[in-house]
Amino acid sequence: MLELRETSLAILANTDVQSKVGQLANLFDEYQAGHIAVNPAANPDSQNHCLPGRPAKPDLVAPKFVPKRKMDTVEGRAILWHSLAHIEFNAMNLALDAIWRFPNMPKAYYEDWLRVAKEESYHFSLINAHLQSFGFCYGDFPAHNSLWEMVERTTDSVIARMALVPRTMEARGLDAVPEIRDRFKQIQDNRAVEILEIILRDEIGHVLVGNRWFNFLCANDNLSPITTYRDLAEKYRAPTLRGPFNFDAREQAGFSSEELELLELLSDKRTQAA
Repeated sequence: MLELRETSLAILANTDVQSKVGQLANLFDEYQAGHIAVNPAANPDSQNHCLPGRPAKPDLVAPKFVPKRKMDTVEGRAILWHSLAHIEFNAMNLALDAIWRFPNMPKAYYEDWLRVAKEESYHFSLINAHLQSFGFCYGDFPAHNSLWEMVERTTDSVIARMALVPRTMEARGLDAVPEIRDRFKQIQDNRAVEILEIILRDEIGHVLVGNRWFNFLCANDNLSPITTYRDLAEKYRAPTLRGPFNFDAREQAGFSSEELELLELLSDKRTQAA
Protein backbone atom coordinates (compact mmCIF):
# COMPACT_ATOMS: atom_id res chain seq x y z
CA MET A 1 0.00 0.00 0.00
CA LEU A 2 1.27 3.48 -0.85
CA GLU A 3 2.12 5.84 2.00
CA LEU A 4 0.68 9.38 1.98
CA ARG A 5 3.76 11.34 3.02
CA GLU A 6 6.16 9.57 0.66
CA THR A 7 3.69 9.91 -2.22
CA SER A 8 3.21 13.61 -1.44
CA LEU A 9 6.97 14.11 -1.68
CA ALA A 10 7.05 12.40 -5.08
CA ILE A 11 4.20 14.59 -6.37
CA LEU A 12 5.88 17.71 -4.98
CA ALA A 13 8.97 16.86 -7.05
CA ASN A 14 6.98 16.52 -10.28
CA THR A 15 7.87 19.34 -12.69
CA ASP A 16 4.88 18.97 -15.02
CA VAL A 17 2.05 21.20 -13.83
CA GLN A 18 -0.93 19.39 -15.36
CA SER A 19 0.43 16.00 -14.34
CA LYS A 20 0.90 17.28 -10.79
CA VAL A 21 -2.70 18.52 -10.65
CA GLY A 22 -3.97 15.13 -11.83
CA GLN A 23 -1.77 13.23 -9.38
CA LEU A 24 -3.03 15.36 -6.52
CA ALA A 25 -6.67 14.72 -7.35
CA ASN A 26 -5.94 11.00 -7.58
CA LEU A 27 -4.01 11.04 -4.29
CA PHE A 28 -6.96 12.60 -2.50
CA ASP A 29 -9.45 10.13 -3.98
CA GLU A 30 -7.25 7.10 -3.25
CA TYR A 31 -6.71 8.22 0.34
CA GLN A 32 -10.44 8.77 0.84
CA ALA A 33 -11.05 5.26 -0.54
CA GLY A 34 -8.64 3.77 2.01
CA HIS A 35 -6.05 2.73 -0.57
CA ILE A 36 -3.27 4.90 0.88
CA ALA A 37 -1.98 4.77 4.46
CA VAL A 38 -0.43 7.59 6.47
CA ASN A 39 2.61 6.98 8.65
CA PRO A 40 3.36 10.03 10.83
CA ALA A 41 6.68 8.51 11.88
CA ALA A 42 7.91 7.92 8.32
CA ASN A 43 11.10 9.66 7.23
CA PRO A 44 10.79 10.25 3.47
CA ASP A 45 14.13 10.74 1.72
CA SER A 46 14.23 13.98 -0.29
CA GLN A 47 17.91 13.83 -1.25
CA ASN A 48 17.24 12.72 -4.82
CA HIS A 49 14.56 15.37 -5.39
CA CYS A 50 14.83 18.99 -6.48
CA LEU A 51 12.08 20.74 -4.54
CA PRO A 52 9.67 22.00 -5.46
CA GLY A 53 9.23 20.48 -8.89
CA ARG A 54 8.39 23.35 -11.22
CA PRO A 55 8.29 23.88 -14.98
CA ALA A 56 11.01 25.81 -16.80
CA LYS A 57 8.62 28.75 -17.09
CA PRO A 58 7.69 31.14 -15.57
CA ASP A 59 10.95 32.93 -15.01
CA LEU A 60 11.28 33.89 -11.34
CA VAL A 61 12.20 37.53 -10.69
CA ALA A 62 12.16 40.00 -7.81
CA PRO A 63 8.64 41.36 -7.10
CA LYS A 64 9.52 44.79 -8.50
CA PHE A 65 10.26 43.21 -11.90
CA VAL A 66 6.89 41.46 -12.26
CA PRO A 67 4.88 43.18 -15.04
CA LYS A 68 2.22 45.68 -13.97
CA ARG A 69 -1.32 44.33 -13.63
CA LYS A 70 -3.38 46.88 -15.53
CA MET A 71 -7.11 46.26 -15.66
CA ASP A 72 -7.68 48.42 -18.74
CA THR A 73 -5.93 46.05 -21.18
CA VAL A 74 -6.37 42.37 -22.01
CA GLU A 75 -2.69 41.70 -21.36
CA GLY A 76 -2.84 43.57 -18.05
CA ARG A 77 -5.74 41.42 -16.88
CA ALA A 78 -3.92 38.32 -18.10
CA ILE A 79 -0.88 39.31 -16.03
CA LEU A 80 -3.11 39.55 -12.96
CA TRP A 81 -4.54 36.08 -13.59
CA HIS A 82 -1.04 34.76 -14.20
CA SER A 83 0.08 36.07 -10.80
CA LEU A 84 -2.91 34.34 -9.18
CA ALA A 85 -2.09 31.10 -11.01
CA HIS A 86 1.47 31.27 -9.68
CA ILE A 87 0.22 31.80 -6.13
CA GLU A 88 -2.02 28.74 -6.41
CA PHE A 89 0.76 26.64 -7.94
CA ASN A 90 2.98 27.51 -4.99
CA ALA A 91 0.09 26.92 -2.60
CA MET A 92 -0.44 23.34 -3.77
CA ASN A 93 3.30 22.77 -3.42
CA LEU A 94 3.40 24.19 0.10
CA ALA A 95 0.52 21.94 1.16
CA LEU A 96 2.36 18.89 -0.19
CA ASP A 97 5.50 20.07 1.60
CA ALA A 98 3.58 20.39 4.89
CA ILE A 99 2.50 16.75 4.52
CA TRP A 100 5.83 15.09 3.84
CA ARG A 101 8.24 17.31 5.76
CA PHE A 102 6.91 17.30 9.31
CA PRO A 103 6.73 13.96 11.14
CA ASN A 104 4.82 12.85 14.22
CA MET A 105 1.82 15.12 13.85
CA PRO A 106 -1.71 13.80 14.41
CA LYS A 107 -3.31 11.98 11.50
CA ALA A 108 -5.83 14.82 11.14
CA TYR A 109 -2.97 17.23 10.39
CA TYR A 110 -1.98 15.27 7.29
CA GLU A 111 -5.61 14.90 6.21
CA ASP A 112 -6.17 18.64 6.56
CA TRP A 113 -3.20 19.47 4.36
CA LEU A 114 -4.17 16.84 1.80
CA ARG A 115 -7.55 18.54 1.42
CA VAL A 116 -5.83 21.92 1.14
CA ALA A 117 -3.50 20.58 -1.57
CA LYS A 118 -6.44 19.25 -3.58
CA GLU A 119 -8.36 22.53 -3.32
CA GLU A 120 -5.31 24.60 -4.28
CA SER A 121 -4.82 22.43 -7.37
CA TYR A 122 -8.50 22.98 -8.24
CA HIS A 123 -8.01 26.75 -7.87
CA PHE A 124 -4.99 26.58 -10.16
CA SER A 125 -7.04 24.75 -12.80
CA LEU A 126 -9.85 27.32 -12.62
CA ILE A 127 -7.45 30.24 -12.91
CA ASN A 128 -5.35 28.75 -15.68
CA ALA A 129 -8.46 27.99 -17.73
CA HIS A 130 -9.60 31.61 -17.35
CA LEU A 131 -6.10 32.82 -18.20
CA GLN A 132 -6.25 30.77 -21.40
CA SER A 133 -9.46 32.59 -22.35
CA PHE A 134 -7.26 35.69 -22.70
CA GLY A 135 -4.93 33.81 -25.04
CA PHE A 136 -2.20 33.13 -22.45
CA CYS A 137 -1.20 30.26 -20.18
CA TYR A 138 0.81 29.70 -17.03
CA GLY A 139 4.46 30.43 -17.70
CA ASP A 140 3.92 33.23 -20.22
CA PHE A 141 4.92 36.01 -17.79
CA PRO A 142 7.61 36.34 -15.10
CA ALA A 143 6.58 35.71 -11.50
CA HIS A 144 8.02 36.28 -8.04
CA ASN A 145 8.55 33.60 -5.43
CA SER A 146 7.92 35.28 -2.07
CA LEU A 147 5.47 32.65 -0.86
CA TRP A 148 7.84 29.74 -1.51
CA GLU A 149 10.75 31.65 0.01
CA MET A 150 8.90 31.67 3.34
CA VAL A 151 8.22 27.94 2.92
CA GLU A 152 11.97 27.41 2.55
CA ARG A 153 12.78 29.54 5.61
CA THR A 154 10.53 27.40 7.80
CA THR A 155 11.70 23.91 6.81
CA ASP A 156 13.13 23.35 10.29
CA SER A 157 10.01 24.05 12.35
CA VAL A 158 6.40 23.00 11.95
CA ILE A 159 5.19 25.69 14.36
CA ALA A 160 7.02 28.36 12.35
CA ARG A 161 5.53 26.96 9.14
CA MET A 162 1.99 27.09 10.53
CA ALA A 163 2.51 30.58 11.93
CA LEU A 164 4.14 32.23 8.96
CA VAL A 165 2.83 30.55 5.82
CA PRO A 166 -0.95 29.98 6.15
CA ARG A 167 -1.48 32.52 8.95
CA THR A 168 0.68 35.26 7.41
CA MET A 169 1.42 34.82 3.71
CA GLU A 170 -1.82 33.09 2.70
CA ALA A 171 -3.95 35.20 5.04
CA ARG A 172 -3.00 38.22 2.95
CA GLY A 173 -5.20 36.71 0.25
CA LEU A 174 -8.21 37.07 2.54
CA ASP A 175 -7.59 40.82 2.47
CA ALA A 176 -6.70 41.10 -1.24
CA VAL A 177 -9.18 38.83 -3.03
CA PRO A 178 -12.36 40.85 -2.31
CA GLU A 179 -10.81 43.96 -3.83
CA ILE A 180 -9.72 42.05 -6.93
CA ARG A 181 -13.16 40.43 -7.20
CA ASP A 182 -14.86 43.84 -7.03
CA ARG A 183 -12.65 45.16 -9.83
CA PHE A 184 -13.88 42.33 -12.06
CA LYS A 185 -17.46 43.02 -11.02
CA GLN A 186 -17.02 46.55 -12.36
CA ILE A 187 -16.06 45.26 -15.80
CA GLN A 188 -18.76 42.54 -15.63
CA ASP A 189 -16.41 39.57 -15.93
CA ASN A 190 -18.84 37.22 -14.23
CA ARG A 191 -16.67 34.12 -14.59
CA ALA A 192 -13.77 35.90 -12.90
CA VAL A 193 -16.05 36.88 -10.03
CA GLU A 194 -17.26 33.27 -9.63
CA ILE A 195 -13.70 31.95 -9.51
CA LEU A 196 -12.55 34.53 -6.98
CA GLU A 197 -15.51 33.82 -4.71
CA ILE A 198 -14.66 30.10 -4.75
CA ILE A 199 -11.06 30.93 -3.88
CA LEU A 200 -12.01 33.29 -1.05
CA ARG A 201 -14.37 30.70 0.45
CA ASP A 202 -11.77 27.96 0.35
CA GLU A 203 -8.87 30.13 1.49
CA ILE A 204 -10.75 30.96 4.68
CA GLY A 205 -10.68 27.22 5.35
CA HIS A 206 -6.98 26.97 4.50
CA VAL A 207 -6.00 29.75 6.88
CA LEU A 208 -8.22 28.06 9.48
CA VAL A 209 -6.09 24.91 9.07
CA GLY A 210 -2.98 26.96 9.80
CA ASN A 211 -4.61 28.51 12.86
CA ARG A 212 -5.82 25.12 14.09
CA TRP A 213 -2.39 23.53 14.05
CA PHE A 214 -0.51 26.61 15.22
CA ASN A 215 -2.77 26.82 18.25
CA PHE A 216 -2.50 23.04 18.78
CA LEU A 217 1.31 23.29 18.86
CA CYS A 218 1.22 26.31 21.17
CA ALA A 219 -1.12 24.49 23.57
CA ASN A 220 1.08 21.39 23.52
CA ASP A 221 4.08 23.43 24.70
CA ASN A 222 2.10 25.83 26.91
CA LEU A 223 3.04 28.80 24.73
CA SER A 224 1.23 32.10 24.26
CA PRO A 225 0.04 32.29 20.63
CA ILE A 226 0.49 36.07 20.57
CA THR A 227 4.03 36.08 21.97
CA THR A 228 5.05 33.00 20.00
CA TYR A 229 3.84 34.48 16.72
CA ARG A 230 5.69 37.73 17.39
CA ASP A 231 8.92 35.86 18.18
CA LEU A 232 8.65 33.60 15.13
CA ALA A 233 7.87 36.51 12.81
CA GLU A 234 11.05 38.24 13.97
CA LYS A 235 13.23 35.11 13.85
CA TYR A 236 12.14 34.06 10.36
CA ARG A 237 11.87 37.60 8.93
CA ALA A 238 8.18 37.49 8.12
CA PRO A 239 6.74 40.44 6.17
CA THR A 240 5.23 43.22 8.24
CA LEU A 241 1.45 43.02 8.42
CA ARG A 242 -0.25 45.92 6.69
CA GLY A 243 -3.93 46.69 6.25
CA PRO A 244 -6.57 47.05 5.18
CA PHE A 245 -7.64 43.75 6.73
CA ASN A 246 -10.69 41.63 5.99
CA PHE A 247 -11.74 41.21 9.62
CA ASP A 248 -14.83 39.12 8.85
CA ALA A 249 -12.85 36.58 6.82
CA ARG A 250 -10.03 36.50 9.37
CA GLU A 251 -12.50 35.84 12.17
CA GLN A 252 -14.01 32.96 10.16
CA ALA A 253 -10.46 31.69 9.58
CA GLY A 254 -9.90 31.30 13.32
CA PHE A 255 -7.97 34.37 14.37
CA SER A 256 -8.65 35.15 18.02
CA SER A 257 -10.35 38.32 19.24
CA GLU A 258 -7.01 39.44 20.70
CA GLU A 259 -5.27 38.98 17.34
CA LEU A 260 -8.01 40.88 15.54
CA GLU A 261 -7.75 43.72 18.07
CA LEU A 262 -4.02 43.97 17.36
CA LEU A 263 -4.75 44.15 13.63
CA GLU A 264 -7.28 46.91 14.29
CA LEU A 265 -4.56 48.87 16.08
CA LEU A 266 -2.31 48.47 13.00
CA SER A 267 -5.15 49.73 10.79
CA ASP A 268 -5.73 52.72 13.07
CA LYS A 269 -2.04 53.65 13.05
CA ARG A 270 -1.95 53.46 9.25
CA THR A 271 -5.04 55.67 8.95
CA GLN A 272 -3.54 58.24 11.32
CA ALA A 273 -0.23 58.23 9.42
CA ALA A 274 -2.08 58.83 6.15
